[in-house]
Amino acid sequence: MGHGTGVASDEVFRVETHGIDTIPDEDRHGSPKDLFWLWFGSNLTFTYVINGALAVAFGLSFWQATAVVVIGGLAFFVVSAAGLSGIRTGTATLVISRAAFGHRGNLPAGVLNWIVSIGYTVVNTVVGTLALEAFFADAGWRAPGDTGRALALLVTLALTFVVAMWGHATVQAAEQWLAYGLAAGFGAFLVFTVPQADFGGTSAAGAAGAAGVAGVSAWSWALVVALSGPFSYLPMPADYTRYLPKDTSLRAITWSGALGGFISSVALGVGGVAAATRTDMTDAVAGAQSLLPGWFQPVFLALVLGGSVTNSIITLYSSSLNLQVLGIPWSRARTIVISATVTAVGSLAALFLTDFTSSLLSFLSLLIIVFAPWSGVFLADMLLRRCRYDAHALHAGRAGAYWYRAGFSPAGTAALLTGLVFALLTCDSELWTGPLVAPLGGADLTVLGSVVAGLAYWALSRRTGAPAPATSAH
Repeated sequence: MGHGTGVASDEVFRVETHGIDTIPDEDRHGSPKDLFWLWFGSNLTFTYVINGALAVAFGLSFWQATAVVVIGGLAFFVVSAAGLSGIRTGTATLVISRAAFGHRGNLPAGVLNWIVSIGYTVVNTVVGTLALEAFFADAGWRAPGDTGRALALLVTLALTFVVAMWGHATVQAAEQWLAYGLAAGFGAFLVFTVPQADFGGTSAAGAAGAAGVAGVSAWSWALVVALSGPFSYLPMPADYTRYLPKDTSLRAITWSGALGGFISSVALGVGGVAAATRTDMTDAVAGAQSLLPGWFQPVFLALVLGGSVTNSIITLYSSSLNLQVLGIPWSRARTIVISATVTAVGSLAALFLTDFTSSLLSFLSLLIIVFAPWSGVFLADMLLRRCRYDAHALHAGRAGAYWYRAGFSPAGTAALLTGLVFALLTCDSELWTGPLVAPLGGADLTVLGSVVAGLAYWALSRRTGAPAPATSAH
């Protein structure tokens, strides 16, 4: 087969039998290069073209917007390094975060992360469905009424669900296989779009926006958009490293995963920046298409569909582990049916209730208020422990070291709340504007909630005794 793992519990095209249980040593397999393909393939998604275009719409020039795109790409080094916790413990990220927050204290973020995972899967499914519907039309097949759209949705959901349901090994193999075609296609997209860029200025829309926007707010909005993607991945890197052998090095996994996410997100982000300096990207797919030769436009629509599927596969897969963390006593292959069903319902609403998509995107953008502070505490805890955990206690509930007080870690809970308050005060989004935004000159400092929460956790841990590295990984 070429992609066989030799591990019966995690084989390509067979349903994976492990969930959030600790992966035993005899089932460990794979190498860091698997992470390159996972993060490279899953981030070859049109979302980054949209993010790059937004940076220009906020008023940044080509080179300023490109700098923001690069900063967003560098965040994958943090995401990838966080995967070391999965190698050490053999379990999922949202199990490991019990060490920072306590078993019960971990649940609210678990619920929100599941909602975010499903939300992003819905957004990607909708984008893929609309691209496939347009592809059908370009091919000359026009179905009566909404039949074409319904069929496109069914195909998009099926492509995502089947791969994610089979599990870890199939997810990794599919990301690699799809990456070959997507990388070639998006490479051609960049060849067509980047040379057309106005390297000296902003778009007309961006220039108009910049006239009434202070520079600091334009930069901060663009940075929030660029960093929200990597931040949304922080609750899942261990999901994809938990099978790696225990002697896999931190340097190897960090560079492999980070380069994958960095190359794809930055390349596509620069494509979006270039397109936005030349054409109206309010409707990003139509705007990008206007810069492409006619013969390439059906290929472009197939790329948008493929990118939406590769991204949805990993979010849907992680959501099934997430439901196990929340206490649903089903196998991973059964919990994923819940996630897939909710995704299908949400996608139907987004496609046939016109205001739903914009409302969903606004809601998802607001959730960085939670995930920036959560990420700060989780990463600070990982550093203080030197990524060494008592793997048994992570699953032991009341009987384990991570139960703390009534299931809550006082330091983790207080630090998270501190970061949340800071993020709420400094957030500038459609649904909420914090009272400190205006005094700060319009800057949105939500992402710094991670730094505030991390420093608060470090300070509180020093007072109460820093989390010590576990003496044993078991």
